[in-house]
Amino acid sequence: MKFKKTYGVFFASLLLAAVTCLSGCATTGMQRSEKTGATMKAVENDIHRAVAQVDVVAFSLENLIRPGLSDEKKTFKKYSDDVSKMEDLGKRLMDHSDKMSAQGKEYFEEWQKQGNSYTNTEIQTLSEQRRADLGAVYIKISEASVGAKGTFKDYMSDITEIKTYLSNDLTPKGIEAITPTAQKAVMDGEKLKESVKPILSAIGSARSELASGGSN
Repeated sequence: MKFKKTYGVFFASLLLAAVTCLSGCATTGMQRSEKTGATMKAVENDIHRAVAQVDVVAFSLENLIRPGLSDEKKTFKKYSDDVSKMEDLGKRLMDHSDKMSAQGKEYFEEWQKQGNSYTNTEIQTLSEQRRADLGAVYIKISEASVGAKGTFKDYMSDITEIKTYLSNDLTPKGIEAITPTAQKAVMDGEKLKESVKPILSAIGSARSELASGGSN
């Protein structure tokens, strides 16, 4: 499904961006480190907003499948709007990921150029060690993201398809039929919230590494 591929690309881009951004900051000074750290902070903020929106979507979805619903159209509109906002947050995350990737490509290329130009073997060794250290930070982000990728894709796919289904069958029987799927989507949202905690922790560690490395 195109939707799932899009969000899969987003997570892959995010992970690639993290390592390439980190790799360049130690050799481009405090200004580059601060710029990259600010972009990573933006990603952190977007993840926090997405987590908060999971709760909003869950609340509107639970209202929609509640027995005895009196105003299906109004309640569905609220759910539909909340899902659309979640989709917008996902796009925002992708935009920041693309920005990080572009910055990282530039930094990493510069890092390699400078690393290959050293005549002092001690400095060369220090440069390679720094890159290895930053690579280890990347691995932590990658490992933390493994479980979140599938959870995020499944969650986004489910809440979007529930929205599509109900747009075609907003009847008591239609709502009743989709209720088990809706309840699962709410539970998947809770799993998603838990799955991003290690990612936030890893990105926080990476930002700390950038902060300490910016003055080198």
